[in-house]
Amino acid sequence: MALTIDFSGRVALITGGTKGVGRGIARRYADAGATVVVCARNLPDDLPADWTAFAVDLREPDEASGMIDAIVERFGRLDMLVNNAGGSPPSDTSTASANFAQKIVAVNLFSAMWCSQAANRHMQNQAEGGSIVNIGSVSAERPAPTVAAYGAAKAGLANYTRTTGQEWLPKVRVNLVTVGMVRTELAHLHYGDEEGVRRTGAQIPIGRLAWPEEIGDACVYLSSSLASYVSGATIEVHGGGDWPPFLDTPFRDTGR
Repeated sequence: MALTIDFSGRVALITGGTKGVGRGIARRYADAGATVVVCARNLPDDLPADWTAFAVDLREPDEASGMIDAIVERFGRLDMLVNNAGGSPPSDTSTASANFAQKIVAVNLFSAMWCSQAANRHMQNQAEGGSIVNIGSVSAERPAPTVAAYGAAKAGLANYTRTTGQEWLPKVRVNLVTVGMVRTELAHLHYGDEEGVRRTGAQIPIGRLAWPEEIGDACVYLSSSLASYVSGATIEVHGGGDWPPFLDTPFRDTGR
């Protein structure tokens, strides 16, 4: 029998799902038949007509909890949560203000915590339980110059995933997708023109940047019954990771 993933009759919330990586993730849940809910602080005008959208500031715990309560009231359930909302502009680590750092940690860590707590409360009372997928970053696993607060927040999210991935079993599974460089509609802000995108992608072992939907594929798997024994785990979707710089350094005879 062929393996399939069918989310018909299931409800999925993707935070920050209106653009970029989040929108790609939401599309893949929709492709699998899920009822898709997305949220962001500002909603665009071009969302699919069959998606439900909430304008919320997830840094505020009452707003996060209220949104999830509203989803359950409307649809009768919440089966899958993807904590994707996040990001950070570059900033000099030595001069970044306390206000800046607090906002970055709030959107990348606390928002996931508030949404996860609210979702878990409902999922624990559902016969089928539920799945939570957190979107992490390679910046949590290596030095993160100019995005130190972001990297620290994502490192915290990784630990939060491992903890809740144990604590909330057996009803709710929690996992992490560690994301590398992704080609979104804002890629030019980070990598420049098409040649810049190509050159950046060439530095990755797989030879290109990821597409947002490829991040979504990993999330869909973790939310599905195919991952029914997976919790507190991490899937790294980074095209093979960073190429070791020393491999590109010509050998020089030092005379030793």
